[in-house]
Amino acid sequence: MKNIFITGGAGYIGSHCVISLAKNNYNPIIIDNFSNSNESVIKKLEIITKKKIIYYNLDIKNKKKLKSIFKKHSCYAVIHCAGYKDVSESCEKSINYFDNNIGSTLSLLDCMRERNVFKIIFSSSANVYNHGQSLPLKETANVGKTKNPYGNSKYIIERILMDLSNFDKKWSVRIARYFNPISNHSSGIIRENSKGIPSNLLPYIISVAKKKLPELRIYGKNYKTKDGTGVRDYIHVMDLADGHVAMIKNNRMKKGLEVYNFGTGKGLSVLEMVKVFEKQIGISIPFKFVKKRKGDVPASYCSPKKALKELKWKNKFDINQAMKDIKKIL
Repeated sequence: MKNIFITGGAGYIGSHCVISLAKNNYNPIIIDNFSNSNESVIKKLEIITKKKIIYYNLDIKNKKKLKSIFKKHSCYAVIHCAGYKDVSESCEKSINYFDNNIGSTLSLLDCMRERNVFKIIFSSSANVYNHGQSLPLKETANVGKTKNPYGNSKYIIERILMDLSNFDKKWSVRIARYFNPISNHSSGIIRENSKGIPSNLLPYIISVAKKKLPELRIYGKNYKTKDGTGVRDYIHVMDLADGHVAMIKNNRMKKGLEVYNFGTGKGLSVLEMVKVFEKQIGISIPFKFVKKRKGDVPASYCSPKKALKELKWKNKFDINQAMKDIKKIL
C-alpha cells in the first residue's frame, strides 16, 4: 500500500482527501500543525475510514522535524494542502501569507528532494486567474494578475513548481486549481470548521441557520452578473477529494507538470445559493447587502473538460446533493 503524505491533512480539503485516499487503498499520512483545524478530526477520520490514521503535529516550515518524518516513512507522493486560505485576511496580513504559504512550500520541496520524493500535487486556487477573461476559465487562461495576496501566494508557488519541473526533469508536478469547495462527507462527521465569522459563503449561511450569526452579509449587489451578486463555481468537497486520487492512480503521476481545474463548470450567484439552501434545508436565511469586499471578483467558473479527458474525472454530486449532505451537520 503506497504512503501518501498530506500536508494540512486535518483541514477541510485535506481531511476529505484522506477519506478518498483510504477508500482507494492508499495509506494517508497527515502532517498538520492544527493552526486552522482540530486534532479531534483524526479520530473522526478513523471512524469514517475504519483505519488507523498516522499523523504528525508539525509545522512543515520546521525542516529538521519534517526530514525525520520523511526518513521514518517511505513516500510515494505528497498532496500539499497546508496554507493560510482567507482572502480578506490576506489583504490585512499579506506578509504572514507570503511567509507561511511560500516558506512552508520551499521547506517541503527541499525535504522531498533530499529523500528522492519527486511527486507532488499542489492545492492551488481559481484566484490565480486574471479577472475579466471569457468564461468558463480553461487551464490555458491568463494567470498572475491576482486580486489579493492569498491568490498571489498561490500564483508564486505555481511559478516555483513550474520552474522546478522545467529545470529538474525528475519532478512530477500536478497543480489542482480549486474553484469553490462546499459541503461535507455524507456521514456528517467532519465538516468545514471556520474560526470567527466565516469568509466562505456556505459556512456563513450555516452559521446563520444555526443562529450563531444574526444574518448573512452579502458583499455587493451591483456586480455585472445575473442578479448583481457574485457568481462562483461550487464543487462538492468529496468530488474535489476524488480528483486528487484521480491524479495519482493508474500511474498518472508521469514526469513533468500538468494543471487541472476542479469545478462543475457552472456558476451560481450568492442569491441562488441562498435559495437552494432554503429549499433543501427548510431554514430561512435573513440577509443584508453590504459593500463589496476588497479582492473579490464578479464571476468565476471553470471548464473541467481537461480533467474529464485525461483523468476520467467528473463531479458526481450536484448542488442539491451538496445541500442534503450539509443538512446532516445542522
